[in-house]
Amino acid sequence: SNFVLGNAQVPSAFPVVYCSDGFCDLTGFSRAEVMQRCCACSFLYGPDTSELLRQQLRRALDEHQAFKGELILYRKSGVPFWCLLDVVPIKNEKDEVALFLVSHKDITSTKSCSGADSTKDTGGRRRFSRAGGKGFNASRRRSRAVLYHLSGHLQKQRKSKHKLRKGIFGHKPSLPEYKVAAIRKPPLILLHYGAFKAGWDGLILLATLYVAVTVPYSVCVGTGTEEGLPAARGPPSACDLCVEILFMLDIILNFRTTFVSKSGRVVLEPRAIACHYLAGWFPLDLVAALPFDLLAACQVNVYVGAHLLKTVRLLRLLRLLPNLDRYSQYSAVVLALLMVVFALLAHWVACGWFFLGQREVEGSPATLPEIGWLQELARRLDTPYYLTRRNCSTGGAGNGMGPGANCSGIGGLLGGPSLRSAYITSLYFALSSLTSVGFGNVSANTDTEKIFSICTMLVGALMHAVVFGNVTAIIQRLYARRFLYHSRTRDLHDYIRIHRIPRPLKRRILEYFQSTWAANNGIDTAELLQHLPEELRADIALHLHQELLRLPLFAGASRGCLRALSLGVRPAFCTPGELLVRQGDALQALYFLRSGSMEVLRDGTVLAILGKGDLIGCDLGGSLRPRRARADVRGLTYCALQSLGLPALAEGLALDPDFARTFRQQLPRELSYDL
Repeated sequence: SNFVLGNAQVPSAFPVVYCSDGFCDLTGFSRAEVMQRCCACSFLYGPDTSELLRQQLRRALDEHQAFKGELILYRKSGVPFWCLLDVVPIKNEKDEVALFLVSHKDITSTKSCSGADSTKDTGGRRRFSRAGGKGFNASRRRSRAVLYHLSGHLQKQRKSKHKLRKGIFGHKPSLPEYKVAAIRKPPLILLHYGAFKAGWDGLILLATLYVAVTVPYSVCVGTGTEEGLPAARGPPSACDLCVEILFMLDIILNFRTTFVSKSGRVVLEPRAIACHYLAGWFPLDLVAALPFDLLAACQVNVYVGAHLLKTVRLLRLLRLLPNLDRYSQYSAVVLALLMVVFALLAHWVACGWFFLGQREVEGSPATLPEIGWLQELARRLDTPYYLTRRNCSTGGAGNGMGPGANCSGIGGLLGGPSLRSAYITSLYFALSSLTSVGFGNVSANTDTEKIFSICTMLVGALMHAVVFGNVTAIIQRLYARRFLYHSRTRDLHDYIRIHRIPRPLKRRILEYFQSTWAANNGIDTAELLQHLPEELRADIALHLHQELLRLPLFAGASRGCLRALSLGVRPAFCTPGELLVRQGDALQALYFLRSGSMEVLRDGTVLAILGKGDLIGCDLGGSLRPRRARADVRGLTYCALQSLGLPALAEGLALDPDFARTFRQQLPRELSYDL
């Protein structure tokens, strides 16, 4: 909305107490140039402005009546425009007119389309209307929306039109060439920090996790026996073939991927890259990429024991360890990694437990096993093991037996629980052993099983310490700020109780503490940055306070002056109803309103309503000595401000005398309200 608010309780003057950003954009005047001038906006009049409408507008203001009319106004640049002027009186709780809402709407395009070329005076009588008109009700509704805007619920983002010199905020300062310039790399060389390499590493990570799950299962669970002979190995799956292809491609890409040398230089030479990789991870990657499944898929006979070499692929997990440090600061990532590691360990223990039980069963092919954990599971599931017998065929002397001999022998061991039930039970035993002492329903019976259980419990105790220790640290990190907040709150309550602070003052203290905590989350910026070098602190201060230092008031300052001024800026906060400046107090700083709304009061009369982007202070004249404030400044909403103290201002201006003279001349024109 393009509007101004005028104080109706100051007769004849009706000064502007609030000016919207839209009005500044429409007219070209800054807020400081509009504040405290008459809300009739006579500074917008020009030679073509209707004299009749001027008088009618003035009469409506004097009589506290509504007004609506179309007239020609002039922007600051001198360009005329047709304006729909709408004045709406706003009453307070005593039914007295307290404010005038004067809205301006540019209707130049409408007037040009309609082709209305009538004279201004006659047109003024035709277009004039009073409070009974239809437009008044719409204006009244709009006035409610404007007051809602002023209450702080609708903060309009102020558009910044002014820019400082490019060397200060426009362009970043020059950095070393290797940080900003594109690296000139040879063809077919991959950068180790590029997007493609990051995506490829993620794909290899998924393939490595797949190997970590499937290889132990295929070695320990997937191989069975049938009548003492190795079971026929099934054809490799499509996932196994894809993983082997990925590992082989990864070796090729690693020969063409850059790395960082010990001196910190990015190495781009192919020969140096190859030598570095051959001396590093190449042997491990080569063994892990042996294509057993591809050979089996191509009908090539592979010795069954060679498949055990696939367990070497688990060593690829070691390549992930150097990359974990970069994620250690993210609590959710650390927690997820701990859960993945714990689940992998439980899976490996389950595979080992199943392999051990299977070996116990196969260790006595001539007799029925009795005390192993698989035998106990078979009895509970009513799927017992049983022996098969084979008959010797009758034959002559050539077969080593007497003629007509009829014998019988042990055939093999069959039955038992299914593979699915056995693995699930193994996983249940692994998790119960790693997380607790176990429930006893799946227990170790033989000496070998007991030794394995002891080792599992020792590993489980270590995992308890690692997992729960990290989880405790993560939880403490998540709630550290909350604990600090409650601690500070208890200290405040104790302080209030000890010193018997009255209830109204107690409420103000607690409200200010809670509001400031919500704004900065309890972070003390001065304490946090005190150990940094002054050069770095100045750059940080320039970034934090650039909204203030980008005002036209500081446009001519040198970089050294801006850095000195930025170090003197301090954050401030004001709650609703709290006084920022009291009438008669010494003004020690200039205040820049970053967010919220404030009002300037004198003897209960509203002199100005300030919003985001306004500058509050006083004309310093030739000296920088503090002056007494002539009015109160009080918060209407929660307000965030930046204060520039007079001592810091004097120190910064001393570095640039030319800018100091310009600053003193422009300050009265740039202040939204001169206190």
